[in-house]
Amino acid sequence: MAARHLSRSIAMQSLYEWDFYDKDPKQLKKIVEKNIQEFGSGLGDPSFVWKLIEGVKEKFPTIDKIIEKTAPQWPIPQINILDRNILRIGLYELLYGNKKEVPPKVAIDEAIELAKNFGGESSRKFINGVLGTVYNQIKE
Repeated sequence: MAARHLSRSIAMQSLYEWDFYDKDPKQLKKIVEKNIQEFGSGLGDPSFVWKLIEGVKEKFPTIDKIIEKTAPQWPIPQINILDRNILRIGLYELLYGNKKEVPPKVAIDEAIELAKNFGGESSRKFINGVLGTVYNQIKE
């Protein structure tokens, strides 16, 4: 598995766990360190995991507002916990990430890949719909 894809998987698992335990800010660092140790044996440098985690944490309220605006029929608590954390990573990369490092279409494709690998049947379509809508809005 490519290092960045593995990093995204670890970030997603960590955000999922953090979200599940009511987003306790004191626990996030421990959760990420545990997941890097458990799942990141082939990773080498975990800096991209931390970049995603810190970025999502910093932009968390803004990202959730974007999700609510883009998918108004799905309030945040009603979105599957896995899907909402994949969306958070995807939106962070799409809106705030280094576009030279991760072009917008790559950010979307990576989020869809996470949804395919870890989500339910409708996850891929939901993630694609939300991220595609945001991408089209920022492109204009």
